[in-house]
Amino acid sequence: MLHDKVTPYNSEEEKNTQVAKMFDNIANRYDLINSILSAGIHKGWRRQCVKLLKSKQPISILDVATGTADFAIECAKLNPKSILGIDISDGMMEVGREKLKKLKLDSLIVLKNGNAESINLPNDSIDAIVVGFGVRNFQDLEKGLSNLYRILKPGGQLVILEFSYPRLWLVKASYNLYFSYITPFVGKIFSKDVRAYTYLTESVKAFPNNQKFIDILNKLKFKHTHFKPLSLGIAAIYYGEK
Repeated sequence: MLHDKVTPYNSEEEKNTQVAKMFDNIANRYDLINSILSAGIHKGWRRQCVKLLKSKQPISILDVATGTADFAIECAKLNPKSILGIDISDGMMEVGREKLKKLKLDSLIVLKNGNAESINLPNDSIDAIVVGFGVRNFQDLEKGLSNLYRILKPGGQLVILEFSYPRLWLVKASYNLYFSYITPFVGKIFSKDVRAYTYLTESVKAFPNNQKFIDILNKLKFKHTHFKPLSLGIAAIYYGEK
């Protein structure tokens, strides 16, 4: 099953359109549900990602699939001059903009509608790119990653945080139980869109994770690629440079 064939709804609309609609539907409860489902672990994962960027002190950062801007907010700790967050869900970014105002980061972090495949930033213009739980939702994975490669400056860093699929059988069994039953149940209680949380499970299973994803980055000419499993393999950090 190809990851780009897994879509939120049984619809003829393009994947990007369906994903945007899904996140618009759950935007107001997204942060709450995320915190419940992950018990806050995702915050530590993002901190580990940002540490990977620290040595090169990026001046300009692009946060792809920014959602409610949590990754962009974490990146602000690096003291860059600018952070651009892009997402295909205006509903999610509305929530993000409210956060930025409260944190007084709205002059540093700008959120705009856009996606990895079509964003038209100049060649060699961005020091670092981060993607948090967003590559599974790319309509065309390789096209999106190729465009991000084009945008990066030589030596620029790409850091991707994504759900993975554990290999240890006991962890895998628990993971399947959690994602197949508990996640949709919590989603049903707190969200009007139950499909959003069954899609999550399907898209994680279909995604080319771990070494398979590194092979794609290598194919697209990224250098110094590696991945780090997190929390017994339920997520992973992927790293590459231009």
